[in-house]
Order: sequence, then structure tokens, then C-alpha cells
Amino acid sequence: MSSFGKKLIDGMVARGYTEEFATRTFAQLEGFGSYGFPESHAASFALIAYASSWIKCWHPDVFCAALLNAQPMGFYAPAQIVRDARDHGVEVRPVCVNASRWDCTLEPLGQDRFAVRLGMRMVRGLANADAAKVLAGRADRPFASVDDLWRRSEAPVASLVDLAKADAFEPALGIARREALWAIKALRDEPLPLFAAASAREQAIVPEVGEGPVTLKPMTAGRQVVEDYGHVGLTLREHPVSFLRRDLAAQNVVSCADAGATRDGRSVKVAGLVLVRQKPGSAKGVMFITIEDETGVANLVIWPSLYEKQRRVTSPPACCRSMDVSSAKARSSTSSHIAFTTSPMRWPASAIATGASRCRTGVETSSTMVARAGMRAICRREGSNRATSTFPTCR
Repeated sequence: MSSFGKKLIDGMVARGYTEEFATRTFAQLEGFGSYGFPESHAASFALIAYASSWIKCWHPDVFCAALLNAQPMGFYAPAQIVRDARDHGVEVRPVCVNASRWDCTLEPLGQDRFAVRLGMRMVRGLANADAAKVLAGRADRPFASVDDLWRRSEAPVASLVDLAKADAFEPALGIARREALWAIKALRDEPLPLFAAASAREQAIVPEVGEGPVTLKPMTAGRQVVEDYGHVGLTLREHPVSFLRRDLAAQNVVSCADAGATRDGRSVKVAGLVLVRQKPGSAKGVMFITIEDETGVANLVIWPSLYEKQRRVTSPPACCRSMDVSSAKARSSTSSHIAFTTSPMRWPASAIATGASRCRTGVETSSTMVARAGMRAICRREGSNRATSTFPTCR
């Protein structure tokens, strides 16, 4: 910085500033340059920004797997990382008891392309040590059933429950979430000695419980999505807001993509899952919220006066839910933002649509907080007011 002192002071004096003022100005700049933003910091940030952009451009599969394995790391949740990767053509495969390792891995697709296999680290509640037992148990051959996994891995029954809730038995064994939970209910942490001896003698699995085929009521598509978010933190199925699109459209709520294409200054209503909520100290009380639906994201700008009026809606925990906001739209040349001019309203979760039957308001069966994705869904099923759980029921 010192080498530029004479040039800056002479230039300021030539333009009418006093020499004292010019000297004091340069002293302030020189002091900041000594500690505020050193060259090494600028160079390292530029390098990592360039390297990250290059990897994301040319190897989005590697980029996705690396970010997932580095969680938790800050700004973006796994659901948004996976969504962005899929939008850029990356195939993402679910957690699988026969294919997943602890970390997310790459599976060859040919022509230097890879699919990302979600690792067991994504399963909430599953310990690393228990996942290691599952991997060791399948070293010789893949698991053939829930009972086979339990015996060969010697993993605690609680860890099998975690895997079943994450739907990890479906990809390889074709056992749905509820069927897997039903089968696990017959197990315990220690097999009975008589059956263990019989299995060793026969060199085959001798089940402890002889039960005929059981028909369990299948989960609805909406319930599957809610369970995915609750136990994996993301879903590879439909976006949650897509199940509510018909109800939202009836309320004149547009999608995030349509909001982004709306002309400047037009009032719109948009709804989505809350991804990011920021209120930086340098923004003079302005809050920034990013919401997401099945079409993309929308950036919300909430002015301080409105924030104070709607604190209960815009602040956690309410802000961790879905939001329906009325606003006036403003756009810039590089991005679109929605600035509130009227009160934001948390839209009622009328329901996540279930299969062929529409969900009706007023008949509540269960509520599940969907962590990290910022969504709270109330699943309702027509004709029942009894609370339901993940555990299956016979019919």
C-alpha cells in the first residue's frame, strides 16, 4: 500500500483536497489494508471459488457427493444439494442396505459418468459403528432378507429400525418401509440359542417366527415424502409442495418459477418451503428468506417495519414451515426478489395429496416436522381422525 501513497495524495491535492485530508485518508486505507483483507486471504478465496466452480461444472456428481460427505457445513442443506445435482443431470440413488457405505459414493454409469449413492450417514439416528456392522455382514454376499441382515451383521435392532424408516430395504430387497418395520418387530438384539444352533446346523436361516403373508396398508405418496424428510432429510420422490399445487392454485398462489417471470412491480402470492432465513447486521434490519417449491426458488425481502408486525410468522419456529406470502415483485438484471408490501401469511397445510383421493381440511391424522428442509406438513386422510404412525397396520 505504501507505494501508492504519493500517487494518491498528489492526485487528491490536484483535485482540490487539502494535503492534510489526503494524508489522513491514505493512512486509514493503509491501516485497513494491513489487516482487513490481506492478499493471502483474497488469493485463497479466489482459488477455492474457481476450483469449486470448475468441479461443479465438469464433475457435478463428484461435487454433490463431496458436499454431502462434508455435512454439516453451513448454508445449503442436503435436500438442496441433491436437488441442484439432479437438475444438472446427476442420478442420485437412495440409501440401500446392500449398496450404500457410510459415506456417499459414486457408482459407474459409463463414459466417465457416475451416479451418487446416498450413504448410511444420511440415515438419522444410525450410529457409525452400527453401519460398520452392516457393511461387515455383507462382505461375503448381499443380504437376502431382513432376518438375514439381522443375523449376519449382529447389528442392534434399533439400527435396523432406523434403516427401515429410511426405506433402505426397498432398493435391493424390494421390502417397503412398513413391511420392513413389521418384519423387524419379530426380532431382538440376541437370537434365541435354539434357533441359532438350528441355523448353524442347517447352514441356512431358520426363522424364529413362522408367519403367513401379511397385507399391510401401503403408504400414500405424500406420506412417503414426509417420512423421507423425517428420516433422511431429503426425498428422491416428488417435491412436497407439488402435492399442494392444486389447492394453492385455487388460492391464486403462483409457483416460484412463475413469480420469477412476472413483470416488475406486479403483486403476486407465492408459497414454498423455507430454505434460508438471514438477517445480517449490515442489512439495517432487513430480513432475507429463500423459499423453494417444485419449480425453483424465490428470494424474499422483508423490510424492518413489516418484520416487526409479522415477527411470529417470519421468525423461527414458524419460519421453519411452509409460507404463503403476498407481495409486490421487484427484479434486477441478475436475479429476482420479492419485496413484501402486505402481510405474509403462513398458508394452512391443507394436506399433502394422497394417491387417488384428495385430502380434506379438518380431518387431521398426523403431523410431522420435516427437519432441515424447513417444512411442516399435516397429513390428513379422508374418513379418519385417529393418529397414525410409521408402524404398519393390518387390513
